[in-house]
Amino acid sequence: MSAADCDRVSEIRVRGWQHAYRGLMPQPYLDGLSVTADAERRRARFAQGDGSVVNLVAERGGRVLGWAAYGPYRDGETHTGDAELYAIYVDPAHVGGGIGRTLLAASIERCSAYPRMLLWVLKENASARRFYERAGFRADGAEEPFEADGVPVPEVRYARSLRG
Repeated sequence: MSAADCDRVSEIRVRGWQHAYRGLMPQPYLDGLSVTADAERRRARFAQGDGSVVNLVAERGGRVLGWAAYGPYRDGETHTGDAELYAIYVDPAHVGGGIGRTLLAASIERCSAYPRMLLWVLKENASARRFYERAGFRADGAEEPFEADGVPVPEVRYARSLRG
């Protein structure tokens, strides 16, 4: 990913949330997400990045259609010896076309020096959970509270061994 991709990645992320989390989060919360504000935050983080977070984009015909980000697992403010998939989103018009699988496979491959990859997914997001389970991830029993507009939308952690 380059700095020039930030606007498109933010568009994919926001539209991805609005598509994937419809019915799982309050609609006013989703409707209030701003591509412009997300892009501003993304450009600032991208400019200040220390290289520990890797952003990948999937392009077709020169157009960015998906994005993934990974790096060291964050346990609060400390990093552990595991990798974490921080995010993966595909343009809603292209979901189901293999872009997400390609981004996930590339992220896993690039993290092969880590013993495991962890990720967080909304507990009620059955389609995302199936996606990760097909890729060899399993819920490990950890849960995190998350709220959107005061409504609980808990997350569960998934893990996959990257060795053997």
